[in-house]
Amino acid sequence: MKVNLTEKRYYSIGEVAKAFQVNTSLIRFWEKEFDVLKPKKNAKGNRKFTPQDVENLELIYYLVKERGYTLEGAKQYLKEQHFKNQSNYEIIKKLEAVKSVLLQIKSEL
Repeated sequence: MKVNLTEKRYYSIGEVAKAFQVNTSLIRFWEKEFDVLKPKKNAKGNRKFTPQDVENLELIYYLVKERGYTLEGAKQYLKEQHFKNQSNYEIIKKLEAVKSVLLQIKSEL
């Protein structure tokens, strides 16, 4: 899933949840379950997600929602294959971007 967020330093949990089309409760749950998610919290306790957090959420979303991994399986996979998985995921993201451009060109023809 390619998330389209404007370039910002921090994103609110609502913006992130809307981008992923999930409830905010799922984002909070994943934050507790996965150590790679470390959003900053302001004085009121509101979560502020960095672009790195969003990338990690994209990877978690891909593993859990698109590939069908269990939470434990996704955690294990992230621990064992973090670098390999990251590069594969980046390749997939680039291919999806190319696909969308090609589909756009096709529709314009």
